This record gives sequence, C-alpha cells and structure tokens, in this order.
Amino acid sequence: MSLVSKLRAIFLFLAILPLSGCLWRSRPYKPTASTAPLKTATQAELIDYIDAQAAKVQSMQATVDIDTTVGGAKKGRVTDYQQIRGYVLARKPAMLRMIGLLPIVRTKAFDLVSDGKEFKLWIPPKNRFVQGRNDVTTPNAQQPLENLRPQHIYDALLIPAIDPKTERAVMQSDVEQVADPKDKKRTLEQPDYEILVIHDGPHGWYIARKIVFSRTDLLPHRQVVYDDMGNPSTDVHYGEYKDYSGVNFPSQIEIERPQEEYDITLSMVKLELNGTLTNDKFILDKPAGAEVVHLNDTKTQVRASGGQSGQ
Repeated sequence: MSLVSKLRAIFLFLAILPLSGCLWRSRPYKPTASTAPLKTATQAELIDYIDAQAAKVQSMQATVDIDTTVGGAKKGRVTDYQQIRGYVLARKPAMLRMIGLLPIVRTKAFDLVSDGKEFKLWIPPKNRFVQGRNDVTTPNAQQPLENLRPQHIYDALLIPAIDPKTERAVMQSDVEQVADPKDKKRTLEQPDYEILVIHDGPHGWYIARKIVFSRTDLLPHRQVVYDDMGNPSTDVHYGEYKDYSGVNFPSQIEIERPQEEYDITLSMVKLELNGTLTNDKFILDKPAGAEVVHLNDTKTQVRASGGQSGQ
C-alpha cells in the first residue's frame, strides 16, 4: 500500500470513529488536585508561629466532649465508645488533669492527673487506682486505654516550642489529602508545608516531630510525634480553629496512638485560655479501699498486662 493510500485509510478511520458509539465512551473529568487558593510562608515564619503560639498559651481549662475508638489490625476489631462529657486542665510547664464522666449519671468514669513526671489514674467503675512514671508503659492489648499517659494528651493539646539547645527544624513541601468541598466522599491532593523537628536524643539525632501546616490558612492541622526508632507514636489532627480571647486555637483535637490502637477526639464545649490554675487543681488522692497498681513495680506491670509474675 502506498503512503497516500495509508493516509487515506487513517483519515477515514478518524472520520467514522465518532459515529461508532460502541468504540468510545465519554465521562466527566474529576480533578484530583484541590483548587483552593494557597498561601505562602517561609521556614522562619512557620517556626516563629510555633514558638509564638507556645508562648501565648500558658494554661487552659476546657469542658469537652470525648469520643473514643479502640482497636485495629492487632486487636482484629474496632470499638466505638459512647461519647462522654469531660474536663481538661493544663498548665505549663507540664501539669495536666483530665476527668471523664459516665453518660447520663455524670459520675466519674476516670480521673487522670500528672506533674509531667509522675501520674495518677483513678478508675471508679473498676475501683482501681493506677500510679507511676509517665515513661512506664504496660502493653496491655486487652485494656489499651490503660496505656494512656498524660504527656501524650499534654503535648497534643499544647504544641511545644522548638528547643534551640536540643532541636533543629527544617522545612519541606508535600501534599495532604483534603475533602472535596463538592463531594465529601472524595479526597483531593493539596500542597502543604511541613516543619520537621530533629531532636538530639540519647542514641543520636532523629526526627521527633512533624508539624503540618495547611496552605489555605497557614495553621497547624496535624502533628506527628515519633519515637527514637522513627516509629509514629502519636498522630494529632487539629480542626475548626476559633478565636479564644485573642488566641487562635483548634476547637477539635483528635489524638491517635497507632501502636496502642486507640483514638481520642476532644471537642471543645467551653474553653478558657491563660486563666489561673492553682496547685490544688492537680491533686488526686487515693480513695479508701481502692485497688492500687504501681506501674514502677515490674511485677505489678506484668500482672497489669495480663501476664504471669514468674513466681
């Protein structure tokens, strides 16, 4: 076949192609990238925001709704607990108290207090009083909420400043998944800014935190905390920022602990920042007759985790 004949055949095929409905199908194009207007910032500006926000908030007193989910791949199932009302008190440098109330009757479900090093946890429904160091854990898969430590909550609520003595911060650009405003079931990719906080730990430098800033408002929308082996230990999402007495603060904070497989969401009902919180607000005495669990005791830790003491 000559070149002219080949060209004629191609043109003929292209001419009849639109007439053959069985050979083509049209569908609307759905963009995969967000078209929201984006703001820009420098590394220095984002680091200054983190440090300035940390300096602005010295204490908080909140009434919250608490939603809790437990379980995942390790447990083989996921359990959503009924929402409860609670109270959160925090005061720098490391004081925290968190109280949860049982639904309807509004008696205490738990009472947790810490000075940053030691903590106490009172669980009235179990008549159990747990106390120990914040850095002591009991890997109890059957009771994951007993692995809850005050420092996880505290660092999620009040993003720490970057310590120039032991930390370095660098910036990178990445993308995050955001909800499609026209279709909430779809997600779109949207550029973000990320500040990586590198910490000088006992085993050398490692990425201790990643703070993700949305490009639509230049506010922190996520903070991932890593252990010194590079594993994500806490994943926090911040949403619905509001003005509280001149301070822009999230009204919804979701705290996920992927290794222990539990997720706690705090929704602010009422929030007061920088009010006076006296020392007596952070005192929790052992109730008479309560079972005491000392997590600093190795044997007690084994019993609490469902194992044997070896005796």
